[in-house]
Amino acid sequence: MAKKSIIAREIKRQRLVAKYAAVRKKLKEAGDYDALDKLPRNSNPTRLHNRCLLTGRPKGYMRKFGICRVKFREMALYGKIPGITKASW
Repeated sequence: MAKKSIIAREIKRQRLVAKYAAVRKKLKEAGDYDALDKLPRNSNPTRLHNRCLLTGRPKGYMRKFGICRVKFREMALYGKIPGITKASW
């Protein structure tokens, strides 16, 4: 599991991106890049990183489910994800 501080940092970034999304869009349309520079650096959506909702793991992330491959496999085996079964032939 990822450190709590890393998970908290990512949540803080998500909040900043949501807060400044409208302002950022308006400034981009106007072409006011000086004002864009004055916005917080973490309000830029490119600084976000997909992380597992359960563990905070940054790698092996599955967008469709919002969790990492490890937790996906574990939950699929226990039948906690509807419509997903382990392949066997």
